[in-house]
Amino acid sequence: MRTERKPTRLDRVFARLDREPERPAHLDVPEMTRHRIVLFASTLAFYAVIVWAVLVTSWLVRLDWQVMFFRPYQQWSEIQPFVDYYVVLGQRGPTAVMVAAWLGWRSWRQHTLRPLLALGVSLLLLNVSVGAAKLGMGRLGPHYATEIGSNEMWAGGGIFPSGHTANAVVTWGVLAYLASTPRARRWLSAVSAVTALGVGMSTVYLGTHWLSDVLLGWAAGLLILLALPWFEPLIARAETWLLELRDRVRERWSAAAPAAVPVEAPVPLTPRPVRPEGDAPAREPASSPARAARPPAYLAPGPHTTRAERTPVTPAGSRRPPHTDRGTRGTSSTARPLTGG
Repeated sequence: MRTERKPTRLDRVFARLDREPERPAHLDVPEMTRHRIVLFASTLAFYAVIVWAVLVTSWLVRLDWQVMFFRPYQQWSEIQPFVDYYVVLGQRGPTAVMVAAWLGWRSWRQHTLRPLLALGVSLLLLNVSVGAAKLGMGRLGPHYATEIGSNEMWAGGGIFPSGHTANAVVTWGVLAYLASTPRARRWLSAVSAVTALGVGMSTVYLGTHWLSDVLLGWAAGLLILLALPWFEPLIARAETWLLELRDRVRERWSAAAPAAVPVEAPVPLTPRPVRPEGDAPAREPASSPARAARPPAYLAPGPHTTRAERTPVTPAGSRRPPHTDRGTRGTSSTARPLTGG
């Protein structure tokens, strides 16, 4: 008895991928609620406190120097190869490519450009805000510090806040922001928080950032995620404009495409009527389609004869010119009158 094979999990995954894309009936777009506004204001206040603590060279700067002199990369050198790879999760290029690939597939499946546009807006805000803060404060990193105990501000550096940490918060946090269900949003929020925490501590372990840089990077990334609902109307207008532009381009291409030349249907051949035996063959009309479609015969049918059996003829007859005054060879000429004796 033959039984059907039970589909595996991989079979179910491929079956799900083979389904036709469909736009969900309801897209859960986060709104700027009162709770989110309170979180945004609290994070902004924390951001300002970190900047102020570094500017006045407070206990936070002293903690930075203590961690730097501790040299974690020497204390736990056995985990350094893993940390070198793990910190890539905070680099802007690789993480943006990975997340954009996933969100691009989601955009195709849901027939909406919102995931990709939300990622683009968040990365734009990240580059503008974090880049401006880095250039404005110009803090040097631990490997380039010049004076022990100083805050190393306005010295031509660019590490405050930590770009790796802020990028990890925004790039992985936008997946939780775009989640379709509350359960998925909670799980992705926890995963992105742990990932961003690990990236920040990895930069402190490697000695590329101060601890205060990481704290400010977390705050900078969280501010961008909390502010994204304010940009949802802009994202919706951009999506509408892009879809209309796509439709206009398609219409222009279809109008510019050459019209297809209609192909004439072949003329059916009229079958010749079958005549009974003994009847005279009926002549077909000269304009019969069957006769008109038949190619002309240039060679007469018949057996092929040898050259010796052929008679050299011309359209007028024999090639030899006629001689009326000559008789036929081999016959006696007419009797001539004999003269003389």
